[in-house]
Amino acid sequence: MGKHDFHNKRILFVCRETYSMPLWFLANDWKKDNEVAAFFIMSSECSYEKCYYNENTYYKFKEELPGVKLIDVRDICDQYTEGLRRKKETKQSPVDLSYLEEIERTYTHFKNLNMQLMSSQENTRHYHWRYYWSFTDYDENMYWLELNYKKILSIFEEFKPDMILDFDNAELQRTIINEIAYVKKVPYITVEYSKFGYYKYPTFQNTIGIDGYVVEKYRENLKKTPEQLKEMYDYVRDYRSRTTIMNKEFQGTVTSQYERDSLIWILRVMHGKWNYFWNMDITKRNLKLKRTNKILYAPSVPYFFHYLQVMLRRRKYMGKNRLFEPPVEGEDYVYMPLHLIPESTVFVKASYYVDECSLIEQVSKSLPVGWKLYVKEHQAMLGERGLDFYKKVKELHNVRLVQVNHYHDPKPWILGAKGVVTILGTTAFEEALLGRKSLIFGDVPFELVEGITKVRSFEELPELIADFGEIDNIHSCAAYLQTIRDIGFEIDLFYLMGKAEKILAGKEEREEKFDKNIEELKKFYQFGYSQWKKEHS
Repeated sequence: MGKHDFHNKRILFVCRETYSMPLWFLANDWKKDNEVAAFFIMSSECSYEKCYYNENTYYKFKEELPGVKLIDVRDICDQYTEGLRRKKETKQSPVDLSYLEEIERTYTHFKNLNMQLMSSQENTRHYHWRYYWSFTDYDENMYWLELNYKKILSIFEEFKPDMILDFDNAELQRTIINEIAYVKKVPYITVEYSKFGYYKYPTFQNTIGIDGYVVEKYRENLKKTPEQLKEMYDYVRDYRSRTTIMNKEFQGTVTSQYERDSLIWILRVMHGKWNYFWNMDITKRNLKLKRTNKILYAPSVPYFFHYLQVMLRRRKYMGKNRLFEPPVEGEDYVYMPLHLIPESTVFVKASYYVDECSLIEQVSKSLPVGWKLYVKEHQAMLGERGLDFYKKVKELHNVRLVQVNHYHDPKPWILGAKGVVTILGTTAFEEALLGRKSLIFGDVPFELVEGITKVRSFEELPELIADFGEIDNIHSCAAYLQTIRDIGFEIDLFYLMGKAEKILAGKEEREEKFDKNIEELKKFYQFGYSQWKKEHS
């Protein structure tokens, strides 16, 4: 056993799709000296017959980790489908409202039940454009919520975990686990993104709010002298002198893509998706199950055509078009980069602000006379958002919908702006590191940095925006960076997931970089568990 392994613990891993792959290696190591269980929370992943989609996640755990207890939601998926079928026949609601009222009295420390539903794209179709998901009504949402609470409470009662380890924060089950773990005083540890390089730190509240130990460490570092924080001071000064500032973790992802895809590339990708869905539906015979419940099991045909449409639109919007326009030289503007919708960062952390069109309207009416609002689409969202959204935004007299790839880095947009407004975007952190003010609408760790203000009411916007400008915040920046260095772990998440998938598929062998990241992940969870015990001793 390695020095960063657990001993004689009951460990519950929360697993979903690609994010479960690195956890396979931890479960494999830790099952030798602990009782380990893996809870797969995605309906389709655990309900479908083995196919390309789940062969290296759910079935890899099931077939190659016999010492790990496998838990999934297949039983409540079947119960949900049957309950909705009976409703159609009897016209009676399957929901036990008295049970949910009791749940809301007991398990809503972080969010009430309606807010908890916001954590899954399955239950929030009216907030996004992925039309392969179904719109859900009151009974459909409440019944799914009820079944998941019953399922997860039974896991706590039967497995009795000493700790719950996770790698993401999206989906309803995670939100429920967070509430139950809080009440039952079980550490639920997942990943929070610091936005400082590859550094991530353990959070005990599913990234909702900022953990107390982080705030405490930041305040300690804030009291240090510039000499004591010299390395971080140098980092900030170097950052401010750079030509480009995009976080290296985004390199190679769609977030850093500024060029058009070729039609040949699009055809290759869509050919791959066709094979993927054919394997899932026809070869492995999952089509029949999909037809039983479109809420839990998204149909493949609209899924396929949605992404074909997205890729073709993205290609169009990356070139010259009438929808997006270049910035106007010398114009006073506030910069507002949009988010990927649906995205756990927004849906989990800032559930009140997922309607970005409404948010744009509130900011636009709050601008000083003569200023414009520059709205820039997220590269990953380009082609996915509905055209009606853009048309409505362009109707606002003081808003410009700017060309996504006019610049190939965030810095020119930031330096040309009076300030930044974003729901929770990294741009607010980049703005702060450049010594400038920004506004956000939810809780993120970098809001600790001076110059980043969390908006609590739209009525505050005119005064806050008028106060935009430069700020002498280098000490605050350095204190935050030092805090992340003190409590964080350098984990290359995208590399780790991608490499884990290739290893599990038998396409590549383990390498030193991979083993180093796995070791960091072990240290990450061990530190998180020790920190939680310290806070609850």
